[in-house]
Amino acid sequence: MRPTRRAILAAPLLAAPALRAGAGGGTVVVIGAGSAGLAAAARLRDAGQSVTLLEARDRIGGRAFSDTALGPDCRFDAGAEYIHWAEHNPWAPIARAAGARFAREDGWARTLTINGRPATEAERAARRAGFSGLDALLQPKGGDPSLAEAARAGGPDAELAAAGLSRLSLGEDPERVSAVDYDRLWSGTDLWVDGYGALVARHFADVPVKLGCPAQAIDWSGPEVRVETARGILAAAAVIVTVPVGVLHSGALRFAPGLPEAHRTALDGLHMGAYTKIGLRLDLAKIDPAAFGDAVSIATGGPTLYFEMGPFGRPLAVANLGGDGARDLCQAGEAAAVALATERLGAILGGKARGAVLAGRLAAWWTDPYAHGSYAIVAPGHAEAREQLRAPVGGRVFLAGEALAGGGAMTVGGATLDGERAARDVLKVLGA
Repeated sequence: MRPTRRAILAAPLLAAPALRAGAGGGTVVVIGAGSAGLAAAARLRDAGQSVTLLEARDRIGGRAFSDTALGPDCRFDAGAEYIHWAEHNPWAPIARAAGARFAREDGWARTLTINGRPATEAERAARRAGFSGLDALLQPKGGDPSLAEAARAGGPDAELAAAGLSRLSLGEDPERVSAVDYDRLWSGTDLWVDGYGALVARHFADVPVKLGCPAQAIDWSGPEVRVETARGILAAAAVIVTVPVGVLHSGALRFAPGLPEAHRTALDGLHMGAYTKIGLRLDLAKIDPAAFGDAVSIATGGPTLYFEMGPFGRPLAVANLGGDGARDLCQAGEAAAVALATERLGAILGGKARGAVLAGRLAAWWTDPYAHGSYAIVAPGHAEAREQLRAPVGGRVFLAGEALAGGGAMTVGGATLDGERAARDVLKVLGA
């Protein structure tokens, strides 16, 4: 299934009673309490600016979320879990100051199964060979090809490696990923942090937010911006929109007038990946996940799964997957996803795994109505889309978030930095 095309409507706003946005005039409304919206609201508040933060969910954090549905002793990050490019990621010092736990990650799984059997040494060697020269192949050499096209010169092993990298790092099939945009992503040390979502929620716990209050439309046709919500209408001097690109494509948030052509063109070049996780709670009397190490399960005609075994010493295995296989699994639902992950885990662990899975949890961002995917992917031929979306709309509506974060795209750190950037832009416009 391909991502839904943009469906932004220019319908007039419905008449509704006005909400009180804040004391005095010049209020800024921030839509979305993920890391970008939280960072923007915090920066505006700290500058003395009146601000109202709206969030459709009943929690803050967005796609940074530590899920405890399998029990407090089986918490896992359903969304972001790595502090990427830690040398200049604002969350690295925040995590260290908070005493967060980190785990080592060497990037290679200990176990590889193919169609339910252990891989041969030749198959393992071919996989390593495909990855060994991949970085050089993916460096753009003209134009803006897809990752799949860029890897083709390296032969079948390189193509398979590019597919694995794209699906298990970006959540998308390599044919739909811009090689130029991928090359621009920042690199550095990756810190695997225990409870990234919980860290974000704790850090911004003092930021006032209206939960369960989705924004439905933005009217920027008059001297002030009017934001229609499920509870009424807010009047604002400026608005910062931090909802995911998937929500903008869905049409759930309307603009009147519609977005300018340049913004529509940029949005057409962006879509959401489908990075997905399936958490499995394990019976430690039957299996010690840490004894087996991380594992990759490849199946002909099915999705590739990467299993994190016993993360942070918990009785847990977390399956990671992406691309169309992940989309299909999200559409199939939690029961089907847990059954597939359980079957694959059984093939990895053999008879030892029989009856070891006690419960499962699907983190289905693709079918989440407040995300419609994991994070924003640039399509081949649209390498400038992220930058183009940063232009203010009518001087009063500002888009922000991981989709616009340039080299920091697809990360909590990038979203945070871009939310702060949008807040600075608003303060400059308002003369604050």
